[in-house]
Amino acid sequence: MTRTAQAPHRSFLDEVKDAVTPRATLLVIGVLALQLLFIASYVGALHHPKPKDVAFAVVAPGTAAEQAVARLERLPGTPLDPRTLADEATAREQIANRDIDGALLIDPAGTTDTLLVASGGGKVLASALIALTTELEKSEGRTVRTVDVVPADAQDANGLTTFYLVVGWCVGGYLCASALAVSAGARPAGPRRAVIRLAAMALVAIVGGLGGAVIVGPVLGALPGSVAALWGLGALITFAVGAATLALQCVFGIIGIGVAVLLVVILGNPSAGGALPPPMLPPFWKAIGPALPPGAGTWAARSIAYFKGNDLTASMLVLSAWAVLGSAITLVAGSLRGADPANAAPQERA
Repeated sequence: MTRTAQAPHRSFLDEVKDAVTPRATLLVIGVLALQLLFIASYVGALHHPKPKDVAFAVVAPGTAAEQAVARLERLPGTPLDPRTLADEATAREQIANRDIDGALLIDPAGTTDTLLVASGGGKVLASALIALTTELEKSEGRTVRTVDVVPADAQDANGLTTFYLVVGWCVGGYLCASALAVSAGARPAGPRRAVIRLAAMALVAIVGGLGGAVIVGPVLGALPGSVAALWGLGALITFAVGAATLALQCVFGIIGIGVAVLLVVILGNPSAGGALPPPMLPPFWKAIGPALPPGAGTWAARSIAYFKGNDLTASMLVLSAWAVLGSAITLVAGSLRGADPANAAPQERA
């Protein structure tokens, strides 16, 4: 009778050592770091909102305007960045052009002044200006009436629809790029595969951009503005984020997905000006927001929805830069990897 050979007994510690490889350990540490950064970024940006250097105008006859501006400049914490304007028409025009966020029209002949705001640019900021101005006027024995020059749509609760729309497009961009990459290895094996991934990303961007614009517009009626313009914006945002994610994966491998999450989600979302408009964000988040896709996209979406497309140039250039640089890095990285051995196969995975 032969005896069956038995494998040597392995301890639980041996099993753990085999399962927890150095690579797995590094990935877990990376996830933990992203978790803590997520908490720090969101809480740091949003826990204590207060206006800071809000572009604000004063309209008043004679020297009353200069006196009012001097008084506003002395406010503790510099919540306003005041300047004088010639008349109400100019103030309304600058609000519509997104040059200023509000204006106070002083009536020296009476005791009631008029505050112009634009809740379409952010209801939180409009409410903060109303509260601040009301308190100032009350301290001088005056009252203020508010006129919403660019009101948010009645279906746009708290003015957040543009932000959620852009977040959806961004999520679609980096999730699609991640799926394309991990389906055949995080690093593209050659130029052909890089082109295929970018082409697939472009197709997803076109479809996703249209879908988002239709959902918030004709389907839900949650956002005004041109569906075609929002479609184009959504396609650009989705492709920009997707191309950037592909590029990061080319450079860093699977870690590139984490870098994309860091830039778009952890840093980009709280600094986007959605939950809090830029003038109410802390300095760090206020500074980085316009340079990241969520911030540039949210600004552009609000311009399209409420401000007749005014002041779009800077944000569109930012998004285009992300799309072009992401595509270029992806293609260059694919070329440097050499010929794809799968090119000879009848079908090639993305």
